[in-house]
Amino acid sequence: MNRILVTGGCGFIGSSFVRFELETYSKLEVVNLDVLTYAGNPENLADLASNSRYRFVKGDITDRSLVESLLRDGVEAVVNFAAESHVDRSIQDSSPFVRSNVLGTQVILDAAKAAGVGRFVQISTDEVYGSLGATGLFTETTPLAPNSPYSASKAGADLLVRGYVHTFGFPGLITRCSNNYGPYQFPEKLIPLFISNAMEDKPLPVYGDGMQVRDWIHVLDHCRAIDRVLRDGRVGEVYNIGGCCEKPNLEITRTILRLLGKPEGLIRYVQDRPGHDRRYAIDCSKLDRELGWKPQIKFEEGLAATIRWYQQNLAWVNRIRTGAYREYYQKQYGAAL
Repeated sequence: MNRILVTGGCGFIGSSFVRFELETYSKLEVVNLDVLTYAGNPENLADLASNSRYRFVKGDITDRSLVESLLRDGVEAVVNFAAESHVDRSIQDSSPFVRSNVLGTQVILDAAKAAGVGRFVQISTDEVYGSLGATGLFTETTPLAPNSPYSASKAGADLLVRGYVHTFGFPGLITRCSNNYGPYQFPEKLIPLFISNAMEDKPLPVYGDGMQVRDWIHVLDHCRAIDRVLRDGRVGEVYNIGGCCEKPNLEITRTILRLLGKPEGLIRYVQDRPGHDRRYAIDCSKLDRELGWKPQIKFEEGLAATIRWYQQNLAWVNRIRTGAYREYYQKQYGAAL
């Protein structure tokens, strides 16, 4: 494999994957297509601007002619991260989620099929499975039961990939991952938001009773898993990716405060959001059995390292929060967002 197209590669997980691939494979070329919405930050990969094996293209995956032109240029595989992904935003307005997550996936599937791309990995989420009770785990055969506009749009994209595999013999694979954390995460998500607020002695808003349970995985472990699926996964298969680390949101909150030496008095309980799933938990044993992957980074070690990164990159956090990265983009690429 010599050249891959990564869509949404300026986002949190996408940029981590781009960096991982270029560092791991010395001859690989990566084309990064990103429309640069609020969560797509070109500064995440600014240090790669002079790398001859990296090319950034600003554009939308719903732009059929652009996607087709990129895939005609020797691309052998596609990894589709491009998506609207914040549940609260999908509750306010689901239109961008349907456009990007469903229509965008359909456009890039058509283009990849026409170009004869050899591998296509759809990056999905455990949220397509809905909510678990107090026991049990999501497996790859758990029925889809999305409970938010965001997760419904991701489930729709997954079903499109499945349909193309079955109808056209398309070389598609799907990964469904649990909650990620790590450097460069947009600070409206739980962990970076709470780290940033705690560092500034601002309140940490906890939904409901804070006992919603999530499985947490460091973004680097996620990238390693995607790479294994991209290169060795079986076409047509779904692979769950999890950190084997279930934590209630309130425990995460208290751990962040403890690691930062801040008082629990900063916790503020707020009204729960509509349709908030109570528990997610992933069975990722298939990925271990078939591809020999297991998470390597222990949660508290990874969280402590993530906190240190945010402490050492306060300027990055402030630029994101104030929108100043948009000025960076205009300076770098000569156009407005």
